[in-house]
Amino acid sequence: MHLIKYITGILSFVLIFTSCQQSDSATESYDLLIQNAQIIDGSGEEAYPANVLIKGDEIIKIEKDLTKTFEATRTINANGKILAPGFIDTHTHGDPLQTPEFPNFLSMGVTTIFMGQDGSSPKTTDLAAWMDEVDAAEPGVNVAMFAGHGTLRMLSGIEYDKTPSEEGFQKLDQLVADAMKAGAFGVTTGLEYNPGYLADRNELARVAKVVGEHEGIMMSHMRNEDDDAIEESLDEFLSLAEHCPVHVSHIKVVYAKGEERAIEVLGVLNQKRQRGHTVTADLYPYEASYTSISILFPEWAKPPADYNEVVASRGDELLTYLRNRVNLRNGPEATLLGTGEYKGKTLKQVAEEKGKAFERVLMEDIGPAGTSAAYFVMDETVMKEFMKDPYVNICSDGSLTGNHPRGHGTFAKIIESYVVNEPVLKLEEAIHKMTGLAAKNVKLQNRGLIREGYKADMVLFEPSEVKAIATYENPGQLAKGFDLVIVNGKIAKEGEEFKNRSGKIIKK
Repeated sequence: MHLIKYITGILSFVLIFTSCQQSDSATESYDLLIQNAQIIDGSGEEAYPANVLIKGDEIIKIEKDLTKTFEATRTINANGKILAPGFIDTHTHGDPLQTPEFPNFLSMGVTTIFMGQDGSSPKTTDLAAWMDEVDAAEPGVNVAMFAGHGTLRMLSGIEYDKTPSEEGFQKLDQLVADAMKAGAFGVTTGLEYNPGYLADRNELARVAKVVGEHEGIMMSHMRNEDDDAIEESLDEFLSLAEHCPVHVSHIKVVYAKGEERAIEVLGVLNQKRQRGHTVTADLYPYEASYTSISILFPEWAKPPADYNEVVASRGDELLTYLRNRVNLRNGPEATLLGTGEYKGKTLKQVAEEKGKAFERVLMEDIGPAGTSAAYFVMDETVMKEFMKDPYVNICSDGSLTGNHPRGHGTFAKIIESYVVNEPVLKLEEAIHKMTGLAAKNVKLQNRGLIREGYKADMVLFEPSEVKAIATYENPGQLAKGFDLVIVNGKIAKEGEEFKNRSGKIIKK
């Protein structure tokens, strides 16, 4: 009899304890529950069904048992749509203090952007204070920073000096170190631009050493992306891998054709990796680049040179240079002007309207600082081969106010053009390149994957509905198809409506 009572007591305790456990689980409340989602977690692994629970700015629970119920302030039924990490754009432009909303990036499913590219960053010696201002502006997306070598060169007092003094170098070293301590992820160079093109290997190596000491990375718009110069440019930049990880910005080869050429170039990067160095790259899925018209002008016609004096003393030489340069870049019809009075016209059209040679239009009517343009100089076959490389992530090189469709279309175009319409990438692979791989390449922690304990940056969509609307003629059109965009646990975009601005500055 006593034994029966004892067993009955034990069973009662177990039942009560189990009941308490179930009750605690059932009554635990979350801020947001996304039900019945098809999770592509950013790792490259296959999709799987699950519910995701968010509290604050974190992913608290991923539940694969879809029969379990939870309490949440808001529940969203995904109805089997894809839930992926928010996309990470490793190369962007713009000013988050002037345009903090960034609807272009949110409409593409982008939740984190990296700025300070091509050697240009905010013109301040106190990057930490600038970051605090951005935080206070409540950006629509997370903003992470690189320090621009060209900007720091100007701030250091070196400016346009081709042979800096040791004092100038030491000031530059200190500015790099200060930027890294402030939270920059590394330093970018714009070696095709002024003043970046003035830096030699010794200067770049000094910068890279400081970056390496602070566990950052070097990212570069290389000195020359033309087919006949790409190996030399890569050799210069990849030499910095002796000091820190290196990342090739918007990898491309101007004028190159075919898969074999792409494989040759990728082989140069692989050789460096085989020696134990970290070498990565990013890419945007367009066949036209976009940058200042100064890219067409020779170094001797750009600052610190006096342009009017150059025209007066070397005008014929400049005309010959411009004519040859533009013809090498597929002719004046392949240069589409993006700003100023000639916006939307090709260089050929402007020349015909003015009744003079295109090189004379460039020299007399535009000049090296007169406009920016899209240059149709890339081969899609080469670009697709680069896109498939396991070390290349996706970026836009775009901005809210730029005049190239990549700033409003890149991430949608990857899914629409190269997953749905033409299967260059599997969906899981494409998302990996836009999330987990991007985070890994720039050393971004706790984002880029759907994992418990990671920040709740996510995007919900049906792949077949994703559309890149932006065109070269009308580049400011927002992408379609990303139904829900979550930034730091808050809904930033739902349908076509923009809601919370919950982005933050992310410091390394």
